[in-house]
Amino acid sequence: MSTAATRALIAGLVIGLAAGLLIGGQTDRLGDGVADLIGVRGSASDDAIDVIEENYFEEVDTSELEDASIRGMVRELRERYDDRFSHYFDAGQLRQFNQATSGSFSGIGLSVREVKRGLRVTTVFDNTPAKRAGIREGDEILAVDGRSIAGEPADLATGMIKGPPGTTVELKVRTPSGNTREIELERAEVRVPVVEGKVRRTGGRKVAYMQLSGFSEGAHGELRSEVERLYGETAEGLVLDLRGNGGGLLNEAVLTSSVFIEDGVIVSTAGRAQPDQDYEAVGDALEPRPMVVLINRDTASAAEILASALGERGLATIVGTRSFGKGSFQEVIELEDGGALDLTVGEYLTSEGKSLAGKGIRPDVPAKDRLRTPPDEALRRGLEVLGRELGGQQ
Repeated sequence: MSTAATRALIAGLVIGLAAGLLIGGQTDRLGDGVADLIGVRGSASDDAIDVIEENYFEEVDTSELEDASIRGMVRELRERYDDRFSHYFDAGQLRQFNQATSGSFSGIGLSVREVKRGLRVTTVFDNTPAKRAGIREGDEILAVDGRSIAGEPADLATGMIKGPPGTTVELKVRTPSGNTREIELERAEVRVPVVEGKVRRTGGRKVAYMQLSGFSEGAHGELRSEVERLYGETAEGLVLDLRGNGGGLLNEAVLTSSVFIEDGVIVSTAGRAQPDQDYEAVGDALEPRPMVVLINRDTASAAEILASALGERGLATIVGTRSFGKGSFQEVIELEDGGALDLTVGEYLTSEGKSLAGKGIRPDVPAKDRLRTPPDEALRRGLEVLGRELGGQQ
């Protein structure tokens, strides 16, 4: 069977946890590309399907056998190379994926990541259906409209949750304590704030607190404007909160890093079929000020690039828990029969040439926010660290 694939250009690269912000309306995969050819099934697989079709005692659907064959290949890749991020979409799943990432459907206001039981909630945005329904960070979504999503690719699971505004979706939600409940929500247009900032105080001094939720197009400009605004309000340092940030556009990770880093390599990418490439800071960085970066287990990909670039240059103290450690990027390659491979095609390295795959970033100062408690312990610790640094300035 010959197959045709649409390969995305490296310039349009998106790196992130699957569905990092998809339910809120942000896609987490590659953009447009150029045509290429790949072979998916070898002659042994072709022969086996032909033999089964001709000799099996029951009539079989060869398209289902082809799907199973490709799924088996992807399953072997996932198991052999410990690759959690490659998937196969059949024609129906690909249509669902395209709908989910087209921007024409609405959601409920969550940031999530894939786990064994379904989807784990990493962020619940204010003034959204999810917030009003009482869904909280750390909850797990187990089923959508009565159908289990265990083992489903996150892109497809979130596609089941999204839909036209005004329609309803029923979720089965499990809390960290193990309690489950069924929740019916009405979908709505969800505007996810990329940057939110405010002035905080620590040790009697004013500092900027900035929450960056993703790396969509233009995020670097929003971040810089907000930092400059808060610095203009006499903030002396910055707490940059990347907790729950699952990634986004590689180019935005580089440009966002360039807000603080004047020159040098921010990140490198490498792959067997992809050209190795260094991405450098673009210049015109802000004057350095004391900075703390908050990370947690849900900080991934583009967010890890930014955090590691700042930490490796000594521009920021990293506070929190170990980050996710997603050191690879994926490409959605469409097949001639209507399906697609969501395939890991390369890895990225930090400015010091380190791979974060499976390792993540270890914080300079460990701090963990205890869910379901009123104070944000990690933020409080970050403010304390920044206050001490400001107090130690000469």
